[in-house]
Amino acid sequence: MEKVDFNGLEISSLGLGTMRLPCIDGDLVRPDEAKVCEMVDFAIENGINYFDTAWMYHSGKAEVVCGKALLRHQRDKFLLADKFPGQLSEAVANVAKTFETQLQRTQMEFFDFYLLHCVCENNIDFYLDDEKYGIVSYILKQKAAGKIRHLGFSCHCSVDTLKRFLERYADIMEFGQLQLNYLDWKLQQAREKVELFRRYNLPVWVMEPLRGGALANPAPEYKAAVAEIRPDILPHEMAFRFLQTLPEVKVVLSGMSNMEQLRDNIRIFSGKTQLNAVEFDKMVSIGDRMTSDMGVPCTACRYCIDKCPQKLDIPYLLSQYNEHKVSRGSWIAKMMIKKLDEAKRPSACIGCRSCENICPQQIKISDALKEFSADLAK
Repeated sequence: MEKVDFNGLEISSLGLGTMRLPCIDGDLVRPDEAKVCEMVDFAIENGINYFDTAWMYHSGKAEVVCGKALLRHQRDKFLLADKFPGQLSEAVANVAKTFETQLQRTQMEFFDFYLLHCVCENNIDFYLDDEKYGIVSYILKQKAAGKIRHLGFSCHCSVDTLKRFLERYADIMEFGQLQLNYLDWKLQQAREKVELFRRYNLPVWVMEPLRGGALANPAPEYKAAVAEIRPDILPHEMAFRFLQTLPEVKVVLSGMSNMEQLRDNIRIFSGKTQLNAVEFDKMVSIGDRMTSDMGVPCTACRYCIDKCPQKLDIPYLLSQYNEHKVSRGSWIAKMMIKKLDEAKRPSACIGCRSCENICPQQIKISDALKEFSADLAK
């Protein structure tokens, strides 16, 4: 197992995420404790020492079963990461109770890593207004008391919101967790976010490396395109190799659901195979194709904006439309649109098609926004 150095601490480059644990009879609130224990044992025996959980995974049951499985091992054999659920109003209303409940659920005396979870447009003000909500100050007190050893954050937000967060808290953050893969390199502006991390000298932890499994078994045309780059490597492995090429990436989290996935991922991360520049760019191009084929091929040239009588930010709306289409109803897209004034949402489009007359890509913008608005209203 490849290891990385983090401030003198040796961490496995592959972490076991607990968002998609094996469950009894497919019931997501009933993780199969016996199978989870088997996976945790195998992971530790084969060099994985980083385990990631969160308040809402499996409706709170992931924290419980993860703690049980890990505490069958010596405490120095594993590193456990948990997260403060800043997207939940009840957690924000009682930060101390939330944190203490997490310690109780996992039966831990401390967390090796603790993250401000899901920094995004919906909760950025909760995190930034510490005088009112006290989230960060409370967590820093727990760190000073030894209940948190390393502090970081995860984010599903725009680059601008990430900038706001880092301008305020970069000096106390030790790492950050991004949704990062070759599809999101452009779709979710992951490239710009990685560059921002680099500017602040923050190491990158990766979540959703396979986009919830979508990149493990893509449509035949994309599978064939990946095979043209490296015929001997399957799509899911190429997605991981893409991440191994980025020097900022230190830990890749994978929500493995069975022993077969665990064994194969351990094999992949037992070595580090980087892509060359041409191969890397080809993987990005495949991600671009996926986005265009499932959404619209907007290049954000912004020619359309001057022609819009409603003054809509059409490229931004189309980027969220693509996220919505690629993810089949993405909560991220819904959140981003909800944060806009009603006069700036897709529903504000009057269908005049003035924008379409100047669009170099000949996108049927009015149709896309009408469809998007209808989907959001459902």
